[in-house]
Amino acid sequence: MSKINDLGTATLTFDNESIELPVFEGSEKEKAVDIRTLRAKTGMITYDPGFVNTGCCQSDVTYIDGEKGILRYRGYDINDLAEKCEFVDVAYLLVHGKLPSREQHDEFSTNMNYHSLLHEDMRHFFDAYPDHAHPMATLSAMAVSLSTFYPELEDATLQENIDYKVTRLLSKMRTAAAFAYKKSIGHPIVYPRPDLKYCENFINMMFRTPVNSYEVDPVVAKALNKLLILHADHEQNCSASVVKMVGSAGANLYASISAGICALWGPLHGGANQHVIEMLERIITEDKGDVKRVVARAKDKNDPFRLMGVGHRVYKSYDPRAKVAKTMCKDVLEALGVSDPLVDLAQELEDAVLADDYFVERNLYPNIDFYTGLTYRAMGIPTDMFTVMFAIGRIPGWIAQWLEMREDPHGRIGRPRQIYTGHTQRPVE
Repeated sequence: MSKINDLGTATLTFDNESIELPVFEGSEKEKAVDIRTLRAKTGMITYDPGFVNTGCCQSDVTYIDGEKGILRYRGYDINDLAEKCEFVDVAYLLVHGKLPSREQHDEFSTNMNYHSLLHEDMRHFFDAYPDHAHPMATLSAMAVSLSTFYPELEDATLQENIDYKVTRLLSKMRTAAAFAYKKSIGHPIVYPRPDLKYCENFINMMFRTPVNSYEVDPVVAKALNKLLILHADHEQNCSASVVKMVGSAGANLYASISAGICALWGPLHGGANQHVIEMLERIITEDKGDVKRVVARAKDKNDPFRLMGVGHRVYKSYDPRAKVAKTMCKDVLEALGVSDPLVDLAQELEDAVLADDYFVERNLYPNIDFYTGLTYRAMGIPTDMFTVMFAIGRIPGWIAQWLEMREDPHGRIGRPRQIYTGHTQRPVE
């Protein structure tokens, strides 16, 4: 981890009293005021809803510059990683801090296949869920259940156990996701195969049946690799913060990942890709595809309608992941010979947003969710599985953040403060 640079102090003055607070910067010149002693010295706390101005940690995992549209994992640009790497390489990078050698890649991939099976007793869990159960609920339950089947992995201090945990989680959660889908449509489950790579294995488990001779399309496998890479980490976002908050209490990795899955499920977070598709479908059926009307509704403060997939908490320019996703979406549809009216509508809607001063002045640009759902749809993945795909991609980032949190010498149990606005003391009469 790069060391921070000491920039001196900042002076805070209130009620004719002043205190000095340390100021430092990270490797990309991000500056921070260290307020750890603020309450002890003044009795005051900071007020920051959503923690949009609050740094909870020092991290060397992911760097984002929202104004310039930059996203890097361990220093590598997201475009380079998506173009040149496999998902398992990026997973290794996030967890270990470096891209694997060929030997490390092969060993990591071999372990991934070796640990891809679920304990047979876990198969019965799927039978207990109704067919209409959302797969994110099932996935979260499967994640925390793994801790009961593999309690020997609780010792996270052993370096050799880290790869063991990573490959178990990445591989078994992929298998659990495919099983959940098969359960939802009443089809028999398909077991993972040792001769297939990570993404090919998942696609095969999703779409092979006893009565078809399914072969994994390399175009689909390549697209899935890129999609998972785009989702692999995104700094201190909602779900990563939840993973770390739960982990800060000493909870095991499985419980922390399960909590992260639940956070990702939210429509304002990972669930947005599903809601983009549902929004586009409603625009066609309810608004007759009238983009001008839809844009006007989005700008009307009195209209509850919201453009999903547009705008981002961090990015104040075009989401760099969205650029890759948009190009990939078009390539996949062309290669598969798929014609989708929702893609044409999405393009028309994006053009309208980018040409409208209302959105430009507010830095509202399409984000990654705007096109990923359309690509998954072209690949044959059902809408309620979109967020599951996001979760599978995000697991290595969550693991990397969790490991970093556990090893942080400044780490403490997460415990935000509040400004109380309720009743003062009053008697019971």
